[in-house]
This record gives sequence, structure tokens and C-alpha cells, in this order.
Amino acid sequence: MAGGNWSPTDMPVLPGLYMNFVAAAGAAIQPGSRGVVVAPVKAHWGPVGEFVEIADEKSIKEKFSLDETGGATAYTTLFLALLGGPKKLLAYRLADSSAAAAKVTLKNTAETPADALVLTAKYPGERGNDFNVTVQASLVDATKKELRLYESTTLLRTFSIGDGTAAAAVAAINEDGDNKWIVAEKVADGTMADISGAALGGGKSGISSITNADYIAATEAFEGQEFHVLTLDGVTDPALRASITAWVKRVRSEGKGIIATLGGPTTDDKASDAVAKANARSAACNDEGIVNVGSGAVLGDKEYSSAQIAAWAAGLIAGQSISESTTYAVAPFDDVTRRWTRSEQEQAVRSGVFLLIHDGRQVKVLRGLNTLVALKEGQNSAWKKIRTIRVMDQINADLQRAAEDNYIGKVNNTAEGRLALIGACKDYMRTMAQSNVIEGAGYDVILDPAYYGSAPSRKPEPDQVFLQWNARLTDVMEQIFGTFYVQ
Repeated sequence: MAGGNWSPTDMPVLPGLYMNFVAAAGAAIQPGSRGVVVAPVKAHWGPVGEFVEIADEKSIKEKFSLDETGGATAYTTLFLALLGGPKKLLAYRLADSSAAAAKVTLKNTAETPADALVLTAKYPGERGNDFNVTVQASLVDATKKELRLYESTTLLRTFSIGDGTAAAAVAAINEDGDNKWIVAEKVADGTMADISGAALGGGKSGISSITNADYIAATEAFEGQEFHVLTLDGVTDPALRASITAWVKRVRSEGKGIIATLGGPTTDDKASDAVAKANARSAACNDEGIVNVGSGAVLGDKEYSSAQIAAWAAGLIAGQSISESTTYAVAPFDDVTRRWTRSEQEQAVRSGVFLLIHDGRQVKVLRGLNTLVALKEGQNSAWKKIRTIRVMDQINADLQRAAEDNYIGKVNNTAEGRLALIGACKDYMRTMAQSNVIEGAGYDVILDPAYYGSAPSRKPEPDQVFLQWNARLTDVMEQIFGTFYVQ
């Protein structure tokens, strides 16, 4: 869909709804609940270059495996993101050109045994090397054969292959809707020879040569997917962080309202100058669409870097309702890897660092901030809050969808048509007010006086409509001040 920002001196060409959010004196706009997290991961199993929905820890195991040796990141990244509570989590597996699926070739019972059946793991990766197969007479009916698939010594599936021919085996394996592990290909006719523990081999995960370019290439696929928060899988390379930041800035300017959560390595999190390092990361990003996690955390007997905790932050941001804030949100961790002092925490807030703290009882988010420090033209301090950006993104997405579905190319640009559009927009604002996202009084949608009225500065083209939105954001309590008089 076309959309994004617009400028009177450089009008867009594509049809679409273009929205500028500009701070009125003393006014702002508020946050909304988004929902979908996307996370690129590295794994020893699972589809490559596809979006895979992850609902729970069990589905991580089934779709990617829990093995994190050799640079795999799927389990930690997806587990932490789930802990944050997103409404939907999409994993996207990366792999380099060396990735290969494990396979084994089985022979028939001809006088001169020949290769008859090739079994190949469904996905590239080293997990397939743990598979092995046994072909033998059925334990129930000795006149029939069965093929049993094991992962090491664990039975995954038993396929009934009838008369034991290669063709019967192909049908039984490939037409089994519950088969998640192998595919079969007939090479020659004939009955399958009995065999025990024939191991699949040659599977490669394609992890070792993954580069920043693979992550950048993945963002091309992300642009065509509907999601709201992006997190990386614990990578901390500054060049990649800069590339992701530049990409987020571009797609946000084009109307795709996403937020990315990033972080740093454990060495930075626990360094004596950890504060300076975290602050420097935020300063390098300086954008409302980037959240920089500044602290690592401990869960059980395992420490996680701030780059890994960024996955939890992504789930938290995506999963909150439209009226919630991440400020003081309770985290599931036992401790942080470094406890920042009061003055350091103040520096974090001023520098746009998303910090986890331990308050003596529990771990929680200090303040729900993005990395925006130096305000751009038309922005005010509300733009520094994650909640505000989420709301603006939600409003923009809702109005974009409504405009494309019901107005653009469908309604005549007459006074009556414009009134209908304004009426629908006001109804939407009313629902936002009922949700306590904007204040219930004082919001309005009108034709922009700069383009309509007795003395417009510019006359719209016949296919253009210019609206002016006025609303005042609500906000959550983040600072409470009081004076106690003692008598």
C-alpha cells in the first residue's frame, strides 16, 4: 500500500493516504496496541526464507529445534520474545549457501540390489543427520512392511508401506499429513530391502557464513509482511545496527509503522563504561522507530545480553494494549547483569536508553523510551515515548486501511464525498476517545484551512483531499509529585 509523509513542495505520485504527524502547541497523539513481532533467526532445522508462526515453546522445538550449538539462535530469541507476550510471533530463518538437507538412499531386493528410494529431510540443517530409518515386516501383519523413522533413539513416525515397494513407500510418506520430517523419491521399482538404522547424512545448517548482507536481504521480505516490531537474534555488529536503523527510518517515512528493538553485547553491558556505551548506541540511532535496550538480564542460571533481551522488549511492546505503557512494566527476569546507579539511570532516560532495573524486589523497565534525543522539525518530547509512537502508527495504519478499502478510487471528490470521509474519520476518533487513547473533548477532523476556505494558500487538485486532525493525547502517570505538610 502507498502512504507515508507528504510535502506541499514534493507531492506524492502514487494513490494512497499520506499523513504527517506534527506537534501542535502543547498537544500530541497517543499510543496503540500493535501485535506482531518478526525475528530473523539461525537454526539447525526449519524452512529457510519463510515466515513461520511460533505460538509456544513446543512449536520452537518442532519448527526449529532447541539446539543452539554452532551459532544457532532460534530458541533463545523466540523464547524471550514469547516471554514478552506478543499477540503473534513470526520467525524467519536465515541460512547461507552451504545449507543442505540430510538424506539417505535405500536399496531394493533385486538380484543385484539397486538404489530404489531416496529419503531427504524436509529442511536443510544438521538436525537431519540425527534421523535414521528402519524397514522391516510389520509387527502387526507380517505380510506387510513398515518404515520407521527415528531421531537418534526416539521414534518419530511409523509409515505403513503395504507390499513394501518403493512406490508404496513414496505414497505413504509424502501423503502423510502428520509427517513433518522427511520426503521420499522413487529411484527404481522393486520391493524395499529390510534395513535397520540407516542414517541420514550430509545435512548442513548454513550458519557459519551468514553475514550482514543476509540480514539486509531479509528486510526486503519483511517489507512485504504485515508486522509491527522487529528484533534481531542477538547480533551486535555496529554496521548491521546502522543498516537496520537506516532501513527502519526509510520504511517509516514510506508509511510502514514499525519499531525495531536492538541492544549490545554482554561485554558492553557489564563494562565499567557500560553507561557510556549504551548511551552512544542510542545517540547513533536517534530515531523514534528504534528502541535501544541498555541492560542484560539473568533468568535462572543463564545470563542474556541486552541484544538478546531486545527480543523480550519486542514481545512486550507488541503485546501491550493500546492504553498501556512499558514504563515500570514488570519483567520475568531474576536480576540484571549490571545494576545502574541513580545518576546512571537518569543519564539513561536523558539519552534514550530502554533500561531494565532491579528495584530491590523485582526487575522492571525504567521508562518506555525510544532512542529519539534530538527532536526533528514538528516533533516534541512526546515522540520520545514508545507508547506515543505506537499510537500514531496504529492510527495511521487504521486510517490507511479504511481509506484504501472504502474511499480511494470509490468516492467522488465532491462536497458530499468529503463530508462522508470526515464523518467516518470523526467516528474513528470517537472510538479512540472511548478507549482513552485521546481526550474525549476537543478532538476534531476538518478540511485543512490552508487548502480550503475563503483564502487558501493553495488549491487542491481534483483528486486530492487535505484534512486537518486535532487531538490531545492522554498519557499514563509516570511521575507523581506531592507535598506533605507536617503539623
